Amino acid sequence: MNARLPETSSIPERIAHLRGAMAREGLAAYLVPSADPHLSEYLPGRWQGRQWLSGFTGSAGTLVVTDGFAGVWTDSRYWEQADAQLAGTGVELMKMMAGQQSQPHFEWLAQNLPAGSTVGVDGAVLGLAAARALTSALSARGVKLRTDVDLFDAIWLQRPTLPTETVFEHAAPHATVARSDKLEQIRRAMQEKGAQWHFVSTLDDLAWLFNLRGADVSYNPVFVAHALIGLERVSLFVAEGKVPRALAEALARDGIHVESYDKTADALAALPGGTTLLIDPRRITFGLLQSVPSTVKIVESVNPSTFLKSRKTEADAEHVRATMDQDGAALAEFFAWFEGALGRETMTELTVDERLTAARARRPDYISLSFATIAGFNANGAMPHYRATAASHSILEGNGLLLIDSGAQYLSGTTDITRVLPIGTLSDAQRRDCTLVLKGMMALSRARFPRGIRSPMLDSIARAPIWEAGADYGHGTGHGVGYFLNVHEGPQIISHYAPAEPWTAMEEGMITSVEPGIYRPGKWGVRIENLVLNRAAEKTEFGDFLKFETLTMCPIDTRCFDLSMLREDERAWLNAYHETVRARIAPHVSGEAKAWLETRTQAI
Repeated sequence: MNARLPETSSIPERIAHLRGAMAREGLAAYLVPSADPHLSEYLPGRWQGRQWLSGFTGSAGTLVVTDGFAGVWTDSRYWEQADAQLAGTGVELMKMMAGQQSQPHFEWLAQNLPAGSTVGVDGAVLGLAAARALTSALSARGVKLRTDVDLFDAIWLQRPTLPTETVFEHAAPHATVARSDKLEQIRRAMQEKGAQWHFVSTLDDLAWLFNLRGADVSYNPVFVAHALIGLERVSLFVAEGKVPRALAEALARDGIHVESYDKTADALAALPGGTTLLIDPRRITFGLLQSVPSTVKIVESVNPSTFLKSRKTEADAEHVRATMDQDGAALAEFFAWFEGALGRETMTELTVDERLTAARARRPDYISLSFATIAGFNANGAMPHYRATAASHSILEGNGLLLIDSGAQYLSGTTDITRVLPIGTLSDAQRRDCTLVLKGMMALSRARFPRGIRSPMLDSIARAPIWEAGADYGHGTGHGVGYFLNVHEGPQIISHYAPAEPWTAMEEGMITSVEPGIYRPGKWGVRIENLVLNRAAEKTEFGDFLKFETLTMCPIDTRCFDLSMLREDERAWLNAYHETVRARIAPHVSGEAKAWLETRTQAI
């Protein structure tokens, strides 16, 4: 037997032990996606195998290990981070780029493995769509795929267990629609598809649907579960002991029966032949689908809950506006302290995180951060997903740009905001970049567009001023945001890197980020981000049009800009925004924070 490795083992030791386990199973390669059985973006510790094996901590990436090669495929958001974290491990960075400029991992496997060899992967965490692409590429070259091999239990001594945190109810007034009403909407959608059953694994869909929340995933108030929804009965599969008895009884009164998490596959296997099961092929794993009998008809469509939860009710929107006011007040308190302390006491990127988190924690209904705070000074800000650590961080001194991307979870909403601040004196080039990004952010924030337009098509509106200057950025411009849920939420995404599929249509009530940027590797990074709400604009002979209501309430530091580059209409938008910020935040702050707010919202 191969001994399992402790946490003190090195990355090369872990890769070597994996290769030993591969050899015993007759595998020429082993694939480790960044995924769990729910295809989550952020993973509970038990399914952080890619991070444990490679040392790369980014939220997106796929590890491939063969007898003589190990590599992580990841996109441009993480290249600098991966370069640093993979150095000296023997694991290579495989850069993923848009278009046809790079080779996906499944094509690399097909081209580099001999016919007759076998690739192993844990089907329980392999998405159905990924499995189809992998199978197609491998079978064309005579390479086999095994999906029944989870090698981590054999090599990972301290592999975490399933999360044990208690599930709790997201209650009124913050939960504005009863779960019974949400279930009725789901069942209507099922019937429209001719389905008697619907299987859901997506954690934020489950949390929204049942008005439940948890703490199983850092920063996301969700819990690990699956659900099988019938026309009369719902089975909610959760680890034993996580749902308090009183809550389980309340769920049962709504026809939702709590069952053991490990019974999920058995329930799928017991579906009656001749019935129809609705699944989302992008949100179910290959392994779980294998449990469904061949006599059950499969209908594939986006989970109805994905659309429903993306369209916030007007009551939701009112709660979010109040949340934005409180979050803005916390930011005002932080920035007032920050500007007063800068140059008078030693301050680091870690200090920013600590003090900003403390300011938010003092606000009503605060639960947690919505993601790990990004505070990047100068070159660190050029890494879009940088995170300061005790071992590696910068002191805020000298001249340059500080980028702060942060957010929080409140019972009444989820926030996400990015601002850039001047430290010392900025260069003309830095001011130019900041102004170009501001122009891009304002251009999209002011846009009107047809209802139902596919969200990726809006991306170029924000990029146009930046493209005009010969610059660009390697991430999307906007992502959907949940309501006291995941800070990244579909179906909408504003990114030309994403396919403009029908389910990405923009509809009233959606909350989306607007966050263009410019990054100069080794120098500085700029990103300015607000959250916006889709609102009805007007109806004409050409159809219904939507506009954005800016939700985020925090000044944008005008000291960073070359004001001569702004048109009069752009100045007017910024002045009107700051006037609104001042009016909404002022009642929630006093003293130095109020004085700071007055100063930073002065008209230009």
